[in-house]
Amino acid sequence: MQNGFMKAMDFRHACKTFDENKKITNEDIHFILETGRKSPSSFGLEAWKFLVITNEALKAKLRPECWNQVQITSCSHLVIVLAGIENAKVASGKPKERFQRRPMPQDKLDFYLELYEKHLEKTLSSDENIYAWTSKQSYIAAANMMTAAAYIGIDSCPIEGFEKEKLEEILELDTTKYQVALVLPFGYKIDPQSEQLRLDFDEVVEFID
Repeated sequence: MQNGFMKAMDFRHACKTFDENKKITNEDIHFILETGRKSPSSFGLEAWKFLVITNEALKAKLRPECWNQVQITSCSHLVIVLAGIENAKVASGKPKERFQRRPMPQDKLDFYLELYEKHLEKTLSSDENIYAWTSKQSYIAAANMMTAAAYIGIDSCPIEGFEKEKLEEILELDTTKYQVALVLPFGYKIDPQSEQLRLDFDEVVEFID
C-alpha cells in the first residue's frame, strides 16, 4: 500500500499541457471529487465547494483571466475550488448544523458553538479573514484530489495565477457566500513528465525526541 501511494506521489507533477483529445471518464472524475469531499477540515466545517467545468466556451472565457495559461482550455475537467464565506459564520447556522450531525446533549453543543466563536473571533470578524481561513482549508481537499488523480494515472496542475475578482464575475458568484481559492485542471499530459525536484528528506524533516 505504501509503495502504491508513493508511486502516486512520484507521478504527480504540475502538468503544463494536457491532451485535448483525451477525456476523463465520469467514474474517474467522481472518484477524484469524492476524495475532495471526504477530506478533513477544521471543526468539520467543510466550508468549500467544487465547480466542475467541461464547457469549452466557458473554459475559453476563463483562460485570459488565468494569465492565459493553456491548461485552462486543454484540460479535460476544470475544477474551481471555492472557499466558503457565509457558511463559516455562526449566524448562518451552518456550524451548528455541522456539529449536530453527531448526536450530543444541548450543553455540549453550546460548548462547541462557544468554543468555535471564541477561538475564531478574529477570523470571523470579516469576510476577508474568513476567506484567508477557509481557502487554506480548501487546499487540503485540493491536495487529496491531486493525489487521488495521480493514483489512477490522471494529471493535474494547481493554479494560483488568476484574477480572482474577474473569475468570480464570469462565474457569477455571490462572493458573500463563496470565493475562488484555487483553479485546478485535470486531464492527461501530452508531453513527457518533467523531473520531480524536491529538497532532501533531512533538510525538511527534523525529529525532536
